[in-house]
Amino acid sequence: MPDNLTRKKSKGKIRKWFSILGPGLTTGAADDDPSGIATYSQTGAQFGYGQLWTALYMLPFMTAVQEACARIGMVTGKGIASVVKEHYSKTVLYGVVGLVVVANTINIGADIGAMAAAAQLLIPVRFVVLTLLFTAGILILEIFTNYRTYSKILKWLALSLLSYPITVFMVHQDWGTVLKATFIPHIELNFAFLFIITGVFGTTITPYMFFWEASQEVEEEKAKGLIRNGIPKIGWKHIKAMRQDNTIGMIISEITTWSILLVGASVLHQSGVKDIGTAADAAKALEPLVQSFPNSGFLAKLIFSIGIIGLGLLAVPVLSGSAAYAVSEAFDWKASLNLKLNRAHGFYGVITIATLIGLIINFIGIDPVKALVYTAVLNGVAAIPLLFLIVKISTSDKIMGQFKGGWLSKTLLWLTFIFMSGAAIAMFFTL
Repeated sequence: MPDNLTRKKSKGKIRKWFSILGPGLTTGAADDDPSGIATYSQTGAQFGYGQLWTALYMLPFMTAVQEACARIGMVTGKGIASVVKEHYSKTVLYGVVGLVVVANTINIGADIGAMAAAAQLLIPVRFVVLTLLFTAGILILEIFTNYRTYSKILKWLALSLLSYPITVFMVHQDWGTVLKATFIPHIELNFAFLFIITGVFGTTITPYMFFWEASQEVEEEKAKGLIRNGIPKIGWKHIKAMRQDNTIGMIISEITTWSILLVGASVLHQSGVKDIGTAADAAKALEPLVQSFPNSGFLAKLIFSIGIIGLGLLAVPVLSGSAAYAVSEAFDWKASLNLKLNRAHGFYGVITIATLIGLIINFIGIDPVKALVYTAVLNGVAAIPLLFLIVKISTSDKIMGQFKGGWLSKTLLWLTFIFMSGAAIAMFFTL
């Protein structure tokens, strides 16, 4: 009997730990979307170990930004656009919403194109047909499944990130050099280096994550009955649980980022591949994972394709959903993934339109893999004014009350704003 009781307690602790994981884990996983995979792979291929340090040094800043966004959602019971609408001018509101919608729509297009390009490595189907199939599947998934089912699907899709950390330890590494490059920053003051590092910042600390995690915390509160008469009934125990979820999600995200950068450096750069032009080029990074198997080239393409498609299925709904939350909050439309289509026409309309415009972007002649990197750089620039607002809101006595950010949060947020602004300004200056 004592053994059974011990096992039951252990299972209960495990279930409780997994129940904590939610928006933070999903957001962290979505951060390593096809745009992230392409940008980190290109960075590793082009500069070797030169930007490996970014994964470590971005972790506290990324965690602080997402914690602030999640806390804003939890404390106010509203998404970021709603909070901006309530406390700032219409000019600021429309500027914020416009930035998110434009950046997200372009990102959606790049991700759909990457998914189609990855699928073409496996099946001889036309690019146009594949983009249409992925677009239709994503819209059906997002519009016709409820939030609880949808969030479970997103958690499982996050497992597709594992192929890169596994590959790291299957490739011979000079661990002394790797550790040095991880802890000691290396900076080059030229356009190519600053362009890519702006993309690395932009695909890691990215605008859609701000809006998505805040809105998903509100969804979680609604699902748990914590919002009464429009006011969240939360305490520090809820904030603590959110911080655990957020921290775990961001750590997993940055371990994956570090792994992709390292695989790109140790596999592609070392073998002379300095520029990733196609999905097939990017897939070569995973060949060491399966080199002892017959048809290793095909298996590498298979694993790469599963990762890109799985993360694309995870990221595109997050991108369109965060845009829809922002627009709906700006115009006081009903906005929730728990609502049926007939009760939230505007919300689901934005999701549909953003996804379809993203689809159309694929037919203007931009290479799908290159588009992912350009999208990351765009996000790096667009994030800067949004970060300024996140700092102001999360540290406001009036808006956040007792849950406003402390000195550590405030310091990390301002440093994030300064570093990302500096990278973008330096990039344009060297151009």
